[in-house]
Amino acid sequence: MAFFVIHLLFCTTLFARYKASEVNLVNEEVKRFVDLATHLAKMTTEVTISNSGPAAAYSFLIALDPELESHLAFIGVKGEDEEENVLELQETEVREKSGRFFRVKFPAALAVGAKTKITVETVFTHVLRPYPTHITQAERQFVIFEGNHYFFSPYPTKTQTTRIKLASRNVESYTKLGNPSKSEDTLEYGPFKDVGSYSQDRLKVHYENNTPFLTVASMTRLIEVSHWGNIAVEETVDLKHTGAVLKGPFSRYDYQRQPDSGISSIKSFKTILPAAAQDVYYRDEIGNISTSHLAVLDDSVDMEIRPRFPLFGGWKTHYVIGYNLPSYEYLYNLGDQYALKMRFVDHVFDDQVIDSLTVKIILPEGAKNIHLENPYEINRAQDELHYTYLDTFGRPVVVAYKNNLVEQHIQDIVLHYTFNKILMLQEPLLVVGAFYILFFTVILYVRLDFSITKDPAAEAKMKVASITEQVLTLVNKRLGLYRHFEESVNKYKQSRDIATLNAGKKTLETEHRNLTNEIASLQSKLKTEGSELSDKVAEIQKLDGQVKELVLKSSQEAERLVAGKVKKETYIETDKQLSSKRQDLINKVDNILDAL
Repeated sequence: MAFFVIHLLFCTTLFARYKASEVNLVNEEVKRFVDLATHLAKMTTEVTISNSGPAAAYSFLIALDPELESHLAFIGVKGEDEEENVLELQETEVREKSGRFFRVKFPAALAVGAKTKITVETVFTHVLRPYPTHITQAERQFVIFEGNHYFFSPYPTKTQTTRIKLASRNVESYTKLGNPSKSEDTLEYGPFKDVGSYSQDRLKVHYENNTPFLTVASMTRLIEVSHWGNIAVEETVDLKHTGAVLKGPFSRYDYQRQPDSGISSIKSFKTILPAAAQDVYYRDEIGNISTSHLAVLDDSVDMEIRPRFPLFGGWKTHYVIGYNLPSYEYLYNLGDQYALKMRFVDHVFDDQVIDSLTVKIILPEGAKNIHLENPYEINRAQDELHYTYLDTFGRPVVVAYKNNLVEQHIQDIVLHYTFNKILMLQEPLLVVGAFYILFFTVILYVRLDFSITKDPAAEAKMKVASITEQVLTLVNKRLGLYRHFEESVNKYKQSRDIATLNAGKKTLETEHRNLTNEIASLQSKLKTEGSELSDKVAEIQKLDGQVKELVLKSSQEAERLVAGKVKKETYIETDKQLSSKRQDLINKVDNILDAL
């Protein structure tokens, strides 16, 4: 009980010290830079903070403008110390004050009378409101930004300036507090002196902004990790043009003919993939989109995404992009301990806005003790199971999601897990076991006879079919001898080398005799089995003898031609007749073979 009281008194004293020191902080000088050149509102605020006492300050508060706080996508604070440039911040609550506040720790305690400079970077989404909300294809897009002339802070500010960067020099209207100056596409307000804490004064700018108002309405990023050397990444994206809605019909003729037609529309955008990305694909519901372009650079792979149609205000599109990565660049291990280090989100397009992102990381089957390290707040859903080829109890799937992301969220996450390497043998053993069972089943089926009684007629029929198949093979082989011999005759007519012809004739006689004897032997077997096919084989033998006579006669005519005993025209006519007769005989043989 005494320990609890001492701890409570210590926390109360510490809170009182924080609160007392923060009350006495003063913003000596504030320089705000507001970038409205895109569809984002990017604010960089340089603040010189002083401590007016009576004690050292260990932290300070950052307050968000009430009109913009719901649109905050990113906030970061940097100090002037180069070694500890990024400062730690945490969202907190302030008594008797509504709104969003962040407590930031100084790198070192700020002594009484001391000063330090900090830089606050904030990015807001969906704060630029198209006005008019609907435009035709030929009109330009104008937007309205509403904010605060002053730096919204819980501390008083001695002097403040604001510089606003616009997308163009064409400004319809802007508030005139403090007689601001305008130069080209820049507005400058201030300096404002002695601004009280939580001061508000409405800032409004109405200007032309034709930059792409491209927003990812929803995106699912699927990362499948394999310990066999590959990481497959697939992103499913729902894209929307959130600018002024197109009013009236769309004319592709005017769009292609006039360069200013549809100036706020989006023809294409660039997606940056990792440098090791391979096997990249890009498709939508219809199929692959071939109008995209891929540029492989030293440190990245740039992909030009070109939808099937230009995107005007209010129009949507849906596409899928995927690629493979080598696992050795992103997966690290020490024994059974593994760590996957990858970006939570990649570069989809310049000045990207992602309203809703879901990331699913599929780990190998058997992964356990999963722990996720993230650089910013990420929501975790309940882990799922994914089944694919050769899985038994499913692969664990880590599901994380986050809303309202911008380029500053392109940072690495680290996923730790344990995996027993012996489990890598599971899939190969399953494959081997499956083939073993298949082969064993086939062997049993072939070797075992499940019939109750033998069927002599079926056995005889199978035997005849086997003999017939052998006859077909030998007859076709014998017909092939004639084609080879014709090649020898043709060579003889060109080279006039009688040795070539004699060699071909000798080969024909020898192999023809062997094949004919084998066919005669098979014919005898068919006759023994009582098959009617024996007569057809005999007919084939008879026709083959006539074919052989014609082939040899054609050879003799070639010898007479080479010896000059017959004219070329006569030879050609004779050879043509012989070839025609030979072909007729071969066709008869083929018809008999088809009937076997």
